[in-house]
Formats: sequence, C-alpha cells, structure tokens
Amino acid sequence: MKMLKTIRQDIEAIFERDPAAKNVVEVLLCYPGLHAIIIHRISHSLYKKGMVILPRVISNIARWLTGIEIHPGAKIGSKVFIDHGTGVVIGETAEVGNNVTIYQGATLGGTGKDKGKRHPTIGDNVVISCGAKVLGPFKVGENSKIGAGSVVLKEVPPDCTVVGVPGQIVVKDNVKIRSIHNDIDLEHGKLPDPIADELECLQKRIVQLERKALSVERGNRDEAI
Repeated sequence: MKMLKTIRQDIEAIFERDPAAKNVVEVLLCYPGLHAIIIHRISHSLYKKGMVILPRVISNIARWLTGIEIHPGAKIGSKVFIDHGTGVVIGETAEVGNNVTIYQGATLGGTGKDKGKRHPTIGDNVVISCGAKVLGPFKVGENSKIGAGSVVLKEVPPDCTVVGVPGQIVVKDNVKIRSIHNDIDLEHGKLPDPIADELECLQKRIVQLERKALSVERGNRDEAI
C-alpha cells in the first residue's frame, strides 16, 4: 500500500536526521511530528475524495494530540520530518516536497491577501528552522535553508540560506552574497543575523560620533580659555 510505504519512509527520515532516535518503538510512540504526518496522510486522502467535514475533524484531533496543525488540503511529500513540532502550522494550499525538515513553531501560511493558492510551495531537501514564518503563494527552492525566526515573504531560489526579518538571502549557491559570520551551515546558534549586524554597525557609529562631539566640545572649551 502506497501510504504504508510513505509512512515507512517518514520513519526512516527520523533515524537519518535525529541522533536521539533509538528504535522504531520509541519513534512510533514518542514523536508527535510523525503522529501528525500519519494522521494528515489519512485526512488528506479523504479530502481528495471530496470530503470536507470529516478530514477537518481528523485534523483538529491531530492538533489537539500533537500541537501541530496541518490542513487536510496541504500536500506533504515523503520523508518529511517535523522535529519537536509544537506550534507548527501548515495551511490548506501549502505544498511540501520530499526530505524536508521543519522545526517547532514554523508556519507555512498566507498573508490574507491572496485567493486560491495562498500558501507556499516548499522544494525538496529544504530546512525550515524553529519559529520561521514562510507566508504567501511562492516557492522556496530546493536545498534552501530558512533560519530560525525568519519571516520570508517572497520567493527563494534553490540552494540559498535566508535569515532575518524580513528574510534576506545571505548565501546563494554556496557563495556568500553579503558580509556575514563565517559558519553559515544551519547550526542555530551560528546563523547570521543581518539585523544584529546592522545594530552593531549603528552602535559603532554612535560611539564614533560621541567621540567626535567630545573632541569638538574640548576644542571649543580650549578656545574659550
């Protein structure tokens, strides 16, 4: 059965990406992200048959059990891993590719301004870090990484790293396109923060201006004497 094969692949993804996973029994019993995806696959199959109420009821039960909300209309690929999961929201017209990793608090949502296709399409091998918000009917390209807490409002090409509010592309095709920290792999504690960088530059500028003002004040004082 195709659904069972896909669920097996979802379990494999957990072992590949989570070093804390010890055995299949633990994964089946203790991983709410897996529970949410399994229940979603059931509700989505009913949704495709034209049902409305029952898939939504099943989705709401899954949200109550796992803290993860996936609309039954969303399309979820194989080997998708929702790590921890609390607060994850995936909208009705969202599409998630294969081998995608989504961390807690992430949202694949809409802006409230669009009709029809309202939610993002996530390409294969994408990582969406904790607290990230991807909002709107655009695509996040394959192999891209969305940094923790980022708010992404426009299309992301393949092989990019996006950070900040609003999200900015800081790496494209493994090449830095602006001055950032040395390590841009998706280690959450080492992700570049363009807002913090700008605040640091502003702080340095303020110090320079304060020193200049103090120098001018001393010069005026000397002239008065």
